[in-house]
Amino acid sequence: MVNIALSPLFHKNNHIIAISFKFDFAIKEYIKSVEGVKWSKTHKTFYIVHTVSNKQKLYQALRFKDWYVDYSALSSAKANIPKAQTKTLSIKLPYLEDSQQNNLEKFKKWMQQKRLSINTVNSYFEVTSFFLRYAQLKQQPITVRLVEQFNYDFIVRPNKSISYQNQCINGIKKYLDYIGTPLLSFDIERPKKPKKLPEVLSSDDVKNILDNIINLKHKTLLTLIYSAGLRIGEALKIRISDIDSKRMVIHIKSAKGNKDRYTLLSLKFLELLRLYYKTYKPKDYLFEGQNGGLYSTSSAQNILKKAAKKSNIKKPITLHTLRHSFATHLLENGTDIRYIQTLLGHSSPKTTMIYTHVSETSIRNIKNPFDNL
Repeated sequence: MVNIALSPLFHKNNHIIAISFKFDFAIKEYIKSVEGVKWSKTHKTFYIVHTVSNKQKLYQALRFKDWYVDYSALSSAKANIPKAQTKTLSIKLPYLEDSQQNNLEKFKKWMQQKRLSINTVNSYFEVTSFFLRYAQLKQQPITVRLVEQFNYDFIVRPNKSISYQNQCINGIKKYLDYIGTPLLSFDIERPKKPKKLPEVLSSDDVKNILDNIINLKHKTLLTLIYSAGLRIGEALKIRISDIDSKRMVIHIKSAKGNKDRYTLLSLKFLELLRLYYKTYKPKDYLFEGQNGGLYSTSSAQNILKKAAKKSNIKKPITLHTLRHSFATHLLENGTDIRYIQTLLGHSSPKTTMIYTHVSETSIRNIKNPFDNL
């Protein structure tokens, strides 16, 4: 397994995270592709400025590759984190005893056997590790009270997101399930996420973005995400055999919730795809990295960011905005909400109904009472 070590450094009057690994060209190219990562000639290491958002971005990129990440040096380096950038904790967690560490590794394998996604396994493994180290520090058995204390010290006090808080609770509950502890006695209430409407681009904005991408591979990838309404992870895992040009559908396999589905294959996209295939000749995955394997999520996000800037789009957008726009444009064109739910792979129609709140067509058709005065 690839081992990545993260450690704190001070470089050019900045607190940074140094990224160390045994040299491998493919690893080096992937690390370089992460947004914000730079090379230090002074320290002979890759690094990223030490902020909360950068750290989360780096963790996400490394988890995607399912590499082992040693960040113990960061956890114990309170003095090296700028107070203006993040709220640090005064608690220094002990290392797990060998027996607990071995049990934690077995927990990870147990989750993998349950066929949980790589991201879910890594997230639950990480939060459970923190929780068990916290329990070892407090020298207390696992109780609701201990979980509540952990929740306050490591989530509420540092003002971490509601999504992360729910993730932690889910991870701890999954561990309790693994060790056979009755979950009924651990009925911990999850905080509700704020209900925010998604950012949506107009059809003209999407066209401008795609027109401003010159690289054929980049254009094909972003066009696929929009024209099929895909999550970025789904787009990057598509294989050549998943494209069915006879039925004009794309087979999305083992998507969120480990579910398969079919979505639309655009005729215009198919023309672009054939040109891309003749040029790049991918062997397995439709979009492969420079040295084979999956293409980088962060690279795809950078492509969109640059194209949006060229298109003079000011609103904050991500790759998921293209998926939101696909769904909204279908709704505005009169597509039944149930079909949209199927194409997006939503389990509940409530998730899909959010697009009725951002559809311009439905809003424009409402007569404003002021106009009747």
